[in-house]
Amino acid sequence: MAISATLHCLTGCAIGEVLGLVIGTAVGLSTGWTIALAVGLAFLFGYALSTLPLLAAGLGVGAALSVVLAADTLSIATMEVVDNAVMALVPGAMDAGLVNPVFWLSMTLALTVAFFAAWPVNRVLIARGKGHALTHEYHQGHDEPPARRVPTPTTGMLVTAIAAFMLGGLVVSSAAELEDEPGDPAPAHAAP
Repeated sequence: MAISATLHCLTGCAIGEVLGLVIGTAVGLSTGWTIALAVGLAFLFGYALSTLPLLAAGLGVGAALSVVLAADTLSIATMEVVDNAVMALVPGAMDAGLVNPVFWLSMTLALTVAFFAAWPVNRVLIARGKGHALTHEYHQGHDEPPARRVPTPTTGMLVTAIAAFMLGGLVVSSAAELEDEPGDPAPAHAAP
């Protein structure tokens, strides 16, 4: 249960982190503002992904959000502290840019380390009836149709999507690096 809960939180955090870094880089925000945006979006997406199944189970938005805030805040906070610390410790990771393999490798490392930091936190919380244990009563009756038609992707689907996205970013950035190798002939479309 703790592994599933941690993977679920990690997926929301990863989406928010990468989206925040993409937006911050695209609009030219400073490193500090980019990190703040990424952390804010990580919390937003982490909470949103946990709220969807509760809405599908029939909870109102307010009730679902109060359960999610109690269930996910410590897990997401742990992931964000660890993730950003790893990114700050990897030389050049924060300045690498989105078309640099260093960014994607560092982000993958940071998210992996964040998972292993948050997993025991979730495990202890669940064992004490807190954290994701608070949401389990709303996930009973999986054979029954949901109370509302709300998209609720499985943890496996979310993890596969974020892994594919990270791999895609690495492939594209590696291709860009290879294209810019010194000594390569100028592209045919380049001006003399």
